[in-house]
Amino acid sequence: MDLKTWKKNGQYFTYKGEHPVFFQDEGNGEVLLLLHGFPTASWDWHKIWTPLRDRYRLIAADFIGFGYSAKPFAYAYSILDQADLIEALLQHLRIDTVHVLAHDYGDTVLQELLARTQDRKKKGAQGLKIESVVLLNGGLFPETHRPRPIQKALISPVGLLFTPFLNKQKLKKNFHEIFGEATPPSDQEIAEFYDLLSFDRGKYIFHKLIRYMQERKQYRERWVNALQTAEQPIRLINGGADPISGKHMVERYQELIPMADVVLFDDIGHYPQTEAPDRLLKHYLEFRD
Repeated sequence: MDLKTWKKNGQYFTYKGEHPVFFQDEGNGEVLLLLHGFPTASWDWHKIWTPLRDRYRLIAADFIGFGYSAKPFAYAYSILDQADLIEALLQHLRIDTVHVLAHDYGDTVLQELLARTQDRKKKGAQGLKIESVVLLNGGLFPETHRPRPIQKALISPVGLLFTPFLNKQKLKKNFHEIFGEATPPSDQEIAEFYDLLSFDRGKYIFHKLIRYMQERKQYRERWVNALQTAEQPIRLINGGADPISGKHMVERYQELIPMADVVLFDDIGHYPQTEAPDRLLKHYLEFRD
C-alpha cells in the first residue's frame, strides 16, 4: 500500500464540531487501536497493517495536528486532548473495548487512557475498556527521555522561529540518527514522512505539539502509576539502539514495572514498526496468542 492509497482508503470524523480527523477502520474481530508517534502519523503502521487486519479490526487515527487531520494554529494541543479525541472517535464508532498498540507520543496518550480506566473503576463508572497493551519506543518516564537538539529548540521560548527550517533534509538527518545503523529509512520513506508532517502547513505548529514533553513531567506520577498498577497484560517491544528511548529506557522500565514483559531489539532504533516489521509482528502476535 502506498501513501496515496492509504489516504484514499481513510475516513474522517468531526472532532469538537469543527475539526476533521483522519482515521482508518478496517478488518474484523477484536478491536486493535493503534496510536502513532511524534512527528509522524497513522501511516507509521502500514508495514504491519495487512497481516494485523487479517486478524483484528484495526482503528488508527492521525491525532489532531498530525498527518491528514486538522492542524489549527490557534489550538491548545495536549496529551489530555488527544485522549479525548480517541475516546470521541471510539464513541463515534460505538466501540467500548479495545486492545492497544502504541508508539512514542501514542504511548503517552495510552498512559492517560489507562489512567482514566482506573479512575472509572474506582468510581464504578462505565467507559472505555482496555484489554491489553503493547508499547513501542516512547518517553514513558521523563527522567529517561533524551530529546534531540531539534526537539529542545522547538520547545524553547523561540521554538516558532525554528519551524520554517524543518525541511526534508533536516528530517532525513534526524531520522538517520534515531534509526538503527543497519535499518536506515529509505529516501521514499523520508519523502512520505515529510509529506505527512508538512501537509496543510503542519510543520508550523510543531512548537505547539512538542509541549507534550512538559506534560510528561507534569503528569509523571499519574502516568507512571497507570503502568505500575495496570491489571491488563502489557508488553514493551523496544528498539535498543534508539538514542531517545532505547535500552536506557528499558532498564528504567524494568526497575519500575512489576513483572516487566520486555522484548528488546538491540540493533533497531526508534521505529520498530518501520525498521523491523516482521520481528515486531512476530512478537506482537505471540503476546496476543
